[in-house]
Amino acid sequence: MPRHPSASKPRRKRVRWGAATLALLAVAGYVTLREVAGAGRSDCSVAAGGSRLGLAQDQAANAATIGAVAVSRDLPERALTIALATAMQESDLRNLSGGDRDSLGLFQQRPSQGWGTREQIVDPVYSANEFFDELVKIPGYSRLPLTVAAQRVQRSGYPQAYAKHEADASLLAGALSGRAPSLTCRVVSGTTPGDPARVTARLTREFGARIMRPYAAAGLPDSGTATGGTSAPAPGGGGAADPTVIVPGDSAGEPTGLNAAQHGWVLAQWAVAHAAELRITEVRYRGRVWWASRSDDGWTSDSRPAGQAYGDVRITVQH
Repeated sequence: MPRHPSASKPRRKRVRWGAATLALLAVAGYVTLREVAGAGRSDCSVAAGGSRLGLAQDQAANAATIGAVAVSRDLPERALTIALATAMQESDLRNLSGGDRDSLGLFQQRPSQGWGTREQIVDPVYSANEFFDELVKIPGYSRLPLTVAAQRVQRSGYPQAYAKHEADASLLAGALSGRAPSLTCRVVSGTTPGDPARVTARLTREFGARIMRPYAAAGLPDSGTATGGTSAPAPGGGGAADPTVIVPGDSAGEPTGLNAAQHGWVLAQWAVAHAAELRITEVRYRGRVWWASRSDDGWTSDSRPAGQAYGDVRITVQH
C-alpha cells in the first residue's frame, strides 16, 4: 500500500495524430506516427521498429530526467516504462504547477498526501525518485501488468488509463535506457553561450556523483570538463574549439545494469534531450554525432578526430 496516494482526476480529451501512416517511397513498409498528448510542435522524436513518437522539447527533457533517475538507481527498463506511462497519463510529461486539488509536477503528486513540499514535487529529479521509491516496494512489480503497477503507486480514480500509454512509454524507454539509440531533437542554434559546468552539475545531480568517478582512475579532472582543443568545430563554425564536457560512456565497471554501449547512449541521448535548455551544440559518441546546427539530420556519422576516445560521450556547449 503506497504511503501517499495521488489525486484521482479525469484526463482531458487527448488530441493525437495517432494511427496516421506515411507510405515511404521506395520502401515496402510503413511508419506509424504518434504524438505525446499536448506535444504541440514535436521538436523531438523517437523512432524504432516502424513506429515514431513525437515530443515537445520539454517533454523529451522531462522524460530523459526520469530515465536518468532510473539509471542512477540501477532500475530495469520495465521500471522506466511504468514511470513514463504514468507521467504521460498524469501530466503529458509536463512539469505542471497545478492540477486537481493540490496535485503538482510530472506525476501529479500532492503535498497534502505526504509526497513532499510544493518546491520538492516540482523538481523532476525529486518527483521521479519519489515515484520509484513507491514502485520498488511492490513485490514483483516488473512482472505485473503496467496499469496494475502504476495504480498501486498512484491510486488513481481511473486505473485503466495508464494502459493506453504502454506502447509509447516502451518505445521511449528503449531509447532512454540506451537499448535503442533513436532519440533526436531539432534545436534552433543561437548565440547565448552555454556553461559546461552547468552541464556537469546536471549530469551529476540526475545520474549521481559516480557518473564522473572513472576520471579519477584516468587521472583526469573530477568534473570531466575540458575546454580548448577538445572538440572539432561544428560545421559552419568559426574554427575555435568549443567548451566540452567529456563523460566516460563505456563505463563497463559502473554498476548500472547496462552494457557499455547502453550506458553511453543513455548519456548521449540525455544530452540531446536537454540540448535546448543547456545550450548544447554537439554530442559525439561511438562514431556518431548530433549537431544543433544540423539537428534536422539527427544522428550522423562522425569522422572522429584523432585522439578522441571512442567510448567517451563528448558534450559541447555554445560558446
